[in-house]
Amino acid sequence: MIHPTAQIDPTAVIGDNVSIGAYSVIGADVHVGEGTVIGPHVVIQGPTRIGRDNRISQFASLGGDPQDKKFQGERTELVIGDRNQIREYVTINRGTGDGGGVTQIGNDNWILAYVHIAHDCKIGNNTVFSNYSALAGHVEIGDWVVMAGFSGAHQFCKIGAHAFIGMGCLLGSDVPPFVTMANEQRGRPRGINSEGLKRRGFDTTRISAIKRAYRTLYMAGLTLADAREQLSVQANDSDDVRAMLEFLDRSERSLAR
Repeated sequence: MIHPTAQIDPTAVIGDNVSIGAYSVIGADVHVGEGTVIGPHVVIQGPTRIGRDNRISQFASLGGDPQDKKFQGERTELVIGDRNQIREYVTINRGTGDGGGVTQIGNDNWILAYVHIAHDCKIGNNTVFSNYSALAGHVEIGDWVVMAGFSGAHQFCKIGAHAFIGMGCLLGSDVPPFVTMANEQRGRPRGINSEGLKRRGFDTTRISAIKRAYRTLYMAGLTLADAREQLSVQANDSDDVRAMLEFLDRSERSLAR
C-alpha cells in the first residue's frame, strides 16, 4: 500500500493499513496512525504525530517549520488526531519554542483546499475550514466552528465553540461561542449560529437561552462588565451561557462587539 516512488525516512513509524501515494515524502520523526491514507505528492516533516483513519490529499504540506522569524530550529511538533479530512494544498506548520511548542489538530475536522494553519494553533473537533481560510499563529478554535471561504484570524485570536465565521470575514478580536460573524472585513457579530445549533440537536430551550445571552452581550447597550454580571445570573440556568461566560474570562484580546 506504499507506492515504490514514495520516500520514507528510516525513523518514520508507519501504522498498519496505511496507504502512501506516489512521490510523497515522509520525513524523520513522523508517526502515521493505522488506516490513514496519504495521497501522492504529499510532504510530511517531523516531528509530527498523525492519528488513525485520516485522509490527506495530494500536495498537502504538513509539519513544516513555523513561519516565525524567532524560530531557531528548536524541537517543536505537529499533532493531528483521528479521522480528519485534509485536502489539496493545505499547509499546517509545527509550533514554536516560545509558543508552547505544539500545533494541535483534534478529531473529525474537515480542512479543505488551500487552508493554512500556522504555528502553535489549537484546533478542536468537528470543525470545518472552507477553501482559502487561514489562521495566523497561536489561534485557538473551539469544537464545531465553521470558517467559511476566504476568512481568516489574526494571531492569538480565540473563536468559541459552534461559532460561524462568514465568507471573507477577517477577525482581529475574540469571538464568543455560538456567535455568527458577518461577511465584512474586520467582521461584526450578526446573531447566533441558530441553524448550526439545530443541526447538532440543540433544543428550543437551549437556543432561547443562548439568544438571550447574545442580546445581553450585544444588544442591550451594556458595558462589558455589566453584561458579564447579567450573564453570570443567566448561567445559573444554562450550561451554554456558562460556557460563554467562561470564554469571556479566558479572552485576552478585545472581544468582537
